[in-house]
Amino acid sequence: MKLATLRDGTRDGRLVVVSRDLARCMSVPGIATTLQQALDDWRPSAVELREVFDLLNDGSVGGEPFDEADLPRQPLPRAYQWADGSAYVNHVELVRKARGAEMPASFWTDPLMYQGGSDAFLAPREPIRMA
Repeated sequence: MKLATLRDGTRDGRLVVVSRDLARCMSVPGIATTLQQALDDWRPSAVELREVFDLLNDGSVGGEPFDEADLPRQPLPRAYQWADGSAYVNHVELVRKARGAEMPASFWTDPLMYQGGSDAFLAPREPIRMA
């Protein structure tokens, strides 16, 4: 199943189901208007989205043209938070040493995670606006 988010003037865009060959897509407002909404209620949404995907692929529904190169939105334009497990222990040790803090022994064995808040993300081909 392929899903995408198209720009529609809202912060979260419009969810569409995309055909296997990436030629057509179809909005599914009766199922979910955004990908976040579909994820929030995934079990029933997934079943219905799969049905639309199958209908789109067997030609039972036409949909609208889809061009991946013109896709103006990433699938989830806004995330509520993220968890980052990419902290390097050597870097953490150096930063702590620079501020005079000891490195707890557990940092070498326990996973390090960083949880952050989010704002809007830029799409892959969206221009970066600079002041």
